[in-house]
Amino acid sequence: MEILRNIPRAEHPRPDAMRECWLNLNGEWEFEIDNAVVGLDKHYERRAALDEKITVPFSPESALSGLGYTDFMNAVCYRRTFTLPEGFAGKRTFLHFGACDYETTVFVNEKKVGTHKGGYTSFSFDITDALAEGENVLFVYAFDDVRSGRQFAGKQSPAFTPSGCLYTRTTGIWQTVWLEARAAAHVSSYRAFPNIHTPSVGLQVLVSPASLGGTLTVTASYEGKVMGKACSVIASTAVSVDIVLAEAHLWEPGEGRLYDLAFTVEKDGARDEMQGYFGLREVALTKEKGLQINGKTIFGRFVLDQGYYPDGIITAPSDEDLVRDIEVSMACGFNGARLHQKVFEVRYLYHADRLGYMVWGEAGNWGFDYTTFDNLQNFLPEWLEEVERDFSHPAIIGWCPFNETWDKNGKDYRGHSNALIDLVYDATKAMDKTRPVVANSGSLPTNRTDVHDVHDYEQDPTVFRTHYERLAEGVCLDTLARRFPTRQVTKSYLPVFVSEYGGIGWVMSDDETAWGYGESVKTEEEYFARLEGLTDALLENEQIFALCYTQLTDVEHEQNGIMTYDRRMKFPAEKYRRIFTKKAAIEK
Repeated sequence: MEILRNIPRAEHPRPDAMRECWLNLNGEWEFEIDNAVVGLDKHYERRAALDEKITVPFSPESALSGLGYTDFMNAVCYRRTFTLPEGFAGKRTFLHFGACDYETTVFVNEKKVGTHKGGYTSFSFDITDALAEGENVLFVYAFDDVRSGRQFAGKQSPAFTPSGCLYTRTTGIWQTVWLEARAAAHVSSYRAFPNIHTPSVGLQVLVSPASLGGTLTVTASYEGKVMGKACSVIASTAVSVDIVLAEAHLWEPGEGRLYDLAFTVEKDGARDEMQGYFGLREVALTKEKGLQINGKTIFGRFVLDQGYYPDGIITAPSDEDLVRDIEVSMACGFNGARLHQKVFEVRYLYHADRLGYMVWGEAGNWGFDYTTFDNLQNFLPEWLEEVERDFSHPAIIGWCPFNETWDKNGKDYRGHSNALIDLVYDATKAMDKTRPVVANSGSLPTNRTDVHDVHDYEQDPTVFRTHYERLAEGVCLDTLARRFPTRQVTKSYLPVFVSEYGGIGWVMSDDETAWGYGESVKTEEEYFARLEGLTDALLENEQIFALCYTQLTDVEHEQNGIMTYDRRMKFPAEKYRRIFTKKAAIEK
């Protein structure tokens, strides 16, 4: 279907699951804030109009939404009409949301078609039975309470004014909304299990119940040339097939070689087609050899990326903005990113896949009260939705469900929090045994983790180096361990990842709230001397398999990025590249 060019973010939001027949619903919607939270009780879905206008997919807090309303909003309402294109006739119609924060209830023609909890993950509903001939009315209601402790909030500020490491909030729809037509017998999703040694790919394909008795065909191609094919009679809604590949083209850092997948379900003369892709790569992590991609040790040169934009908040203004962030990072010598406190949209992961850019997938767990074990019912479903959605992206080389789980009173504790974190680790490994998991980045000690993960913002390179010179003896003296000795207990048997460091303050604005870590440097020479000294201390330590520099861009008042918030380079990329591309000790 032809993409409409007069609406924002018009590109297909799911390159990993594309059908020809789809309709982008971004653009102008009716909108209304419901701070009394009475919209569902008073049946706002029956109203003929809402009070304001908003541009979807941008949140009402953002300038690009046309509103820029940054106060608290307890609930928000959206309304628009649509007419199905001719190609949808005779097929099932699915309504998709890239993400909507937080608890979403959806009506079509005043009929409730579904609800979803989770502000960061994607969801969809089959709305076929609610549709009418001609014009249809879509109504979306989103309840959001970032101060409740019962939901992911990521870096959204629980105070009216953002400060420190917390920024402007996001409410309601913040990713693309679209319609998709499928035959009754169709593929719902798939998981790819590549084998670099055969070479081959195993596929676990989920299909609709109406597909039973039909035939599934999957074809793998590389640059237009067929590499292999598999067919299976559909006897279950979960179908496993294996495709032996005629040629091996490995996905690796800097070389995002991707195979295309074509899925076809045929039954009773009807045919449904979907396009996807996978990367032929293998991930391993050990203390002795570090991070290995396809059997080769690769030192992880990661950068912290929070995915914030001055005009879109956590929604990229355009697809080109997603690409540019990755390309600038690679130009500066990084081979990947730690995607921090946010579930990034699939378009970003697609670009990371095709560019060969490694990333760690992370939940936006800040704001979530993990000391109450009952809250697991809110955390686990949303986190596992993320793992399920993004399982087949070759760029994702690891998972991180928790980051710095600070106690509300700033004290050390264990009990329920450790039990919850351990259970989430176990559930993650049950879902995905192919990737390492950082159970709790830079915080509570736990027996269930694949990585000893450290955050260290010491700014003196000489002192910084001493924190890690005894790692071979199983001793880590980073700043967090000294501040919270019962939190950061060294796990000498685990590979070490210094997943936050640097954050060197180079304040370029007159904002009195602007900050970076440590005393701000005064000159370019001082900046790069500190950066090189800190980075060399990690690259030269053979006990460390990866680093993650804080951070790619400034975010609002936090101004310690390589780029400013509006994506201007502070210094030439080649100056960073010279430092970060030095050979690491573990690679030698």
